[in-house]
Amino acid sequence: MSGNSAAFNLIFRFVENYVSPIAGRISAQRHVMAIRDGFISAMPFMIVGSFLLVFAYPPFSADTTLGFARAWLDLAKEYEGRILTPFDMTMGIMSIYICAAIAYNLGKHYEKGAGLDPFMCAMLSIMAFLLVAAPKTDGALPVDSLGGTGIFTAILVALYCVEMMRFLKVRNIGIRLPDQVPPMIKNSFDLLIPVLVVVVTLYPLSLLIQSQFGMLIPQAIMALFKPLVSAADSLPAILLAVLIGHLLWFAGIHGAAIVSGMLQMFWLTNLGLNQTALAQGAPLPHIFMEAFWTFFIVIGGSGATMGLVICYLRSRSAHLRSIGRLGVVPSFFNINEPVIFGTPIVMNPVFFIPFLLAPMVNATLAWAAMKLDLIGRVISVVPWTAPAPVGAAWALGWDFRAVILVVLLACVSAIIYFPFFKVYEKQLLAQEAEEAQRAAQEGEQVA
Repeated sequence: MSGNSAAFNLIFRFVENYVSPIAGRISAQRHVMAIRDGFISAMPFMIVGSFLLVFAYPPFSADTTLGFARAWLDLAKEYEGRILTPFDMTMGIMSIYICAAIAYNLGKHYEKGAGLDPFMCAMLSIMAFLLVAAPKTDGALPVDSLGGTGIFTAILVALYCVEMMRFLKVRNIGIRLPDQVPPMIKNSFDLLIPVLVVVVTLYPLSLLIQSQFGMLIPQAIMALFKPLVSAADSLPAILLAVLIGHLLWFAGIHGAAIVSGMLQMFWLTNLGLNQTALAQGAPLPHIFMEAFWTFFIVIGGSGATMGLVICYLRSRSAHLRSIGRLGVVPSFFNINEPVIFGTPIVMNPVFFIPFLLAPMVNATLAWAAMKLDLIGRVISVVPWTAPAPVGAAWALGWDFRAVILVVLLACVSAIIYFPFFKVYEKQLLAQEAEEAQRAAQEGEQVA
């Protein structure tokens, strides 16, 4: 027992002294925060667009003879273009929204210190992104690089534009107008020099890459990032992300927020590639996306605590039973703060192993199920508060095999938690018995 305690203390000291400070600094870094907040700001467009994608590609076999399924398939085929128009204007050009949102949020960080206008930052970033990602061809703007393939470019362009604007503003490089000029006019003139700098720097670079490599900047950047995107979709990368996120959570830091913020660009790139493959009738190439994390790995919230809540509901401990009743409904919607802090799980050595092990086992089983084509793969962005079985089926284009897998994973998590839950329950029962005995003795003394 002392050996286990020593091992736990060693692990905790490592997390507390090395992992937590680094994670804290990364999560508070202004560029990381701007990227994270930018993705969050663009999320409504992606959720609505993804929802409509399911209507265009019904979850039925093309040769089905079922009346409802056949009617849906025929209707979707006939009106495919009209159904997909809202998708094209949301998910199809999501990099534009992401670029503008990141620039706006970073501009907010510099609004007081450097005097930047966040709206003007967003406007400049949109222009710069379209300049390098959608140059006019045959009288039309190509949209191939405005979806998932343009995410990395959108991030880089947004950061570049805002930092360049800050550089010019801090050094008073720009057109100066009298104080009597209205603020909106001054702001628009403040943008003249940054626009010129963007055109002079990014456009020649875009022309050079087109002439030398026959690619636009987003395509070139995707080619550079392709090994990293592929590596991020592997099982070892998934397990590493789960491990880091839950180590941070155990130390009291919201690890899921930090990890998801850093992985969002990979998740959305993978999602865009999956949606492109779906539209082309090709096999879906990627597994690891936000919906995979939310509905298959952390069922019920970080630590996959839905299984633990199931254990709590039948506990002999009054404390754990009350936590189970309090947490069962929020856990169904992937909110588990009542369980994490009510148990508590944070800094509780009894739950250290299952809190890390349950989501890692879930990740392995779900990844294997998708790799072996036992269930489909993610094609939609789904609100993280959707109940896990519903959200999983929705994310996979209403593949109801996902519901069965989620239920199995919740049961597996319960099995993993059960022996540790019994140890903790035994400790609490002893404490509750002592408290009851003490209260009885105090009552006798008063009587």
